[in-house]
Order: sequence, then structure tokens, then C-alpha cells
Amino acid sequence: MILRGNTTRRQVLSTLAGLGAATAMPSQAAGLSLLERAKYKWLVPELFQPVPRPPGYTRNLVIGSGFGGAVSALRLAQAGESVTVLERGFKWPSDPWRSVFASELFMDGRALWFKDELSKPSLLSKLSLNGPFAGVLDQTDYDTMSVLRGACVGGGSVVFTGVMIQPERRYFDAIFQGLVSFDEMNTVYYPRVRQMLRLSPMPIDVYQSLAFGHSRVWDAQVRKAGYVPTPTDSIFNWSVVRQELQARCRPSSTVGLSNFGNSNGAKFDLNQNYLQQAEATGLAKVYPAHEVQSIGFDGSRYVVDVRKISPEGQQLDRYTLTCDRLFLAAGSVGTSELLTKAQALGTLRDLNEEVGQGWGSNGDSVTVRSFSAIRGLSQGAPCASRIHDARGGMPVTLESWYVPAVTADVGVIRSLSMAFDQTHRGHFEYDASAGRALLKWNAQGNDDAIAATRIVNNRIASASGTLPGLGQLLPDVSGSDWTAHPLGGAVLGKAVDAHGRVVGHPGLFVMDGACVPGSTGTVNPSLTIAALAERNIEHILKSGS
Repeated sequence: MILRGNTTRRQVLSTLAGLGAATAMPSQAAGLSLLERAKYKWLVPELFQPVPRPPGYTRNLVIGSGFGGAVSALRLAQAGESVTVLERGFKWPSDPWRSVFASELFMDGRALWFKDELSKPSLLSKLSLNGPFAGVLDQTDYDTMSVLRGACVGGGSVVFTGVMIQPERRYFDAIFQGLVSFDEMNTVYYPRVRQMLRLSPMPIDVYQSLAFGHSRVWDAQVRKAGYVPTPTDSIFNWSVVRQELQARCRPSSTVGLSNFGNSNGAKFDLNQNYLQQAEATGLAKVYPAHEVQSIGFDGSRYVVDVRKISPEGQQLDRYTLTCDRLFLAAGSVGTSELLTKAQALGTLRDLNEEVGQGWGSNGDSVTVRSFSAIRGLSQGAPCASRIHDARGGMPVTLESWYVPAVTADVGVIRSLSMAFDQTHRGHFEYDASAGRALLKWNAQGNDDAIAATRIVNNRIASASGTLPGLGQLLPDVSGSDWTAHPLGGAVLGKAVDAHGRVVGHPGLFVMDGACVPGSTGTVNPSLTIAALAERNIEHILKSGS
């Protein structure tokens, strides 16, 4: 149904109410066995506690609780504004001794968002089975691309590897083309986020421990190839990491756990800062287990169709909420899908032709070198250092990474890599039969980034006497059909203005990675997304709209 002319509230509500039938949760029909259900209720009983219904109307409604959503919620609340935050995932607890989250090698339902297995990017993940459960990491699959993204309160801050790096000026200016001031970001908003998240590099005593021998090997290998490793800023709480090393809490980050969360709170995620402070004001409230199906405008207010789900994926309730101002922070994929769907169905009638455009993978890939020296026991998850290569062709950054949750260092050295690809972009299109917007991405779109990354990895392998890849088990460079850093779909200066206001829709804002044009310049996007959110929400609050 396309809404035209003077759209009434009744028309919008009627249309939104009928849109969710084609977007049922995957795998939920199979259900959990009695044994699995008992297991999860024992391990994480907090997920099964009742979630209250949000108020039917609130002045400000935020969709998503990741970096963009958490920043928006806190600053709105501090300005005296009431805020409702909707998060499709669940609020996971932390405990120094409990096994709250799943292992990265032998997964269960706590790992993946209603999926049976994580087929990309590592074959190691295929060793594990997973029931239909609301795990913390979502692998959203399209025809030629799979996107890894958070599905929990705190979003990506719970499931990423903690690295938060500011892009160099040359790349920043190439990305934003003067629309965003590097100097302003560098002096005001990047430092503001660093302070809030207590970012710091790995301390020398942690670096020298047995859990990070692979980090020292990584540094030695890149030095042999002529690179100078640079320490990376991290969101990890080094006090908790030290407690792990001293056996004063359950090992997590030091034994290669990160991508499915750190049970002991070693990662200083958004639940421990922005979101915690927002709710402490009494004006902001986060509602987990609320999956937004569609958005619209009824002529006076924004209307959100939302369903409340159980940890097993069943729909417990469904209702529409209204607000004066709607902040989209569901991540590049979530925000882009909602906007593209609203445009196609006419529930937001004045969106321009740039909606859904400008999507990129941030040039992500993972490199592997095998037959490396062994200098420790397990491989700790926090990243110690990185290198950058811009000597010709596409610029590339490699970050010291880890082999997940293996009980012993086996001489495999991995890197997370990001290439500065300004050319290859995808877009979202609404598919009526699927009831959702789908990403259209050229299957060869990451080939140039992979080729540039392979040159660097081969150079390091040759200089260090190691072997690229690990036979048939792990390729030397993987990343042709997946990304962990989706960006774009509602790009600044195109679908939205310079501060995230959606063109044609006053009171509608994009506050997440969807507003970034496909790349953050060879670095992880989280710091830039959070800093942009700080910049944009400050401007919105000062201007009053």
C-alpha cells in the first residue's frame, strides 16, 4: 500500500499494523528443547524477566542502543527531555564469575541472533551448534553480503573488539568533503567520547603477560617488514583484565573472548557509561526486547510499529508508539532498512532519492599468518597495536587480532584489516515479497580492498618467515562477502543534512553509522560514529530542532 495525498493517522496506523507479517524471526518455528530452555534460564535468568510496555507517547524516541543511540539518549536526558529507547535485543548482565556469554569456539544460543551457525568469517565457528535464541550478535544475510552487528542493549559496544581509533585528517576530509569540520571533531567531540569511554592503550604489564605473547609476535613480524606498530586506544577496562591475569575473576578477554561479550565486564561497554548515566537521570528508559517493524508519520507525530518478543523469538505483544522526535540509531543496516521501507510504502512521503544509497563495507577483511613463533599461552582478545600502509594504491590498516577462544596459542597470527575504498558502494531496495529492504552489493565489491590487504600481509609473511593463511582451514585474506563495520544508507549531506536531520521530515534524525558514507578511513568506525552523534545531538538541542 502506498499512502498519498493527505495522510491521516488512521491510514498510517493501519498500514504499519499490516507490515510485520513478512518479517518473522528466523528459526523461531523450531523452538528450544526443554533442556535448552532450562539451560538458558539457569545461565541468564535476567533475559526471561518481564519487560514493561513503553509509554504510548514520549517526546523523544530513540531506536537502537548502540553508540549513536546511547549518546543521543544521554544528552537528551541531560537537557531535561524525556526519552524512550527501544532495543530489539536483550539486556545482558555481567558478573565476575558467571559464564554469561557464549564461547567463540563452541557456541550456543547466547551467541547468535536466531541463527544456527556463523558461517563467516571463520570456519572454526562451524564446529558449534546454536538453538533459536536471542544471542548478542546478528549476522544479517543478503545475496552477496553478510553483515555482523550487535543485537543487545549496548549494541556494537558489547560485541566488538574494543578498538576505537580516530581517522587521519586526510582520510576524514576525503570522506566528509568539508561538511564536518575535522578541527572541531578533533578538539571537541573525539576527546569527549574518549573521556566518557576511558579510552587508553594496552598497559605494558598486560602486554608483557602470557596472554598477549601473540601481540608481541605480531609486532615483531611487522617490524621485520619495515613497519612501526602504533598502540591502539581501547575500550577495555585494564583493571578487570589484570584481575583475569591474577585469577581474581573468571577469564574472558585474556582467553580470546570478545565478539559475543565479556561476562566479567572487562569491556567498558555502553551499559557502564552512556546508557547507565542516561537512565540515572530518571528521564531516559531503555526497553529491551522491542523490535521495530516500521516507522511513519501521521501528520502530527511519528508513529512506530513495534513488537515485544521473548528470548525464544515469540511475539509477546504488539503496539504502536508515537513521538514528536524520532532518532534512528539502529545501525547502518537497521536504520537504512527502516527508511527504505517507509519510502517504498509511503509512510514517510517526503524522503528523497538518496535514502538507502552510499552503503559501504569499510574495506573490512581478516588476514592470517601461520607457523608463527609461540610466546604465550592463550591469545587475549584486546588489540595492542596497528600498522598503516599508504605507500601506493589503496591505503590499508592492519590491527593485531587474536584466534578466538582457543585454549592454547597455536602459532596462528590474525589481523583485522580495513582498506580505504572510496569507490565501491551498495544500496538498499525494498522487496515486497520479503517485506523488508534488501542490500544490493556487487559480489566483487571488496576485491580491490582484499587485493591491497593481501599485498601487505604477504610482505609481512615473507619478511617474518611465516605462511599466509592456514591451508584449507583459514584463507590468507577473507572478506569478500562479509563486514563487521557497515556504513551508509542515509548519508550526511544527501539523505540527511549536515547534522543528521532527515531531508523532508522535521523531527526525524539519523544518529548512527548510516550517516557515514561507506568508510571511516582505514579505522574502526565506533569512535567516529559516537563523536558524530555527540556533535549532532548538541547542535539539535541548541537549535531546538
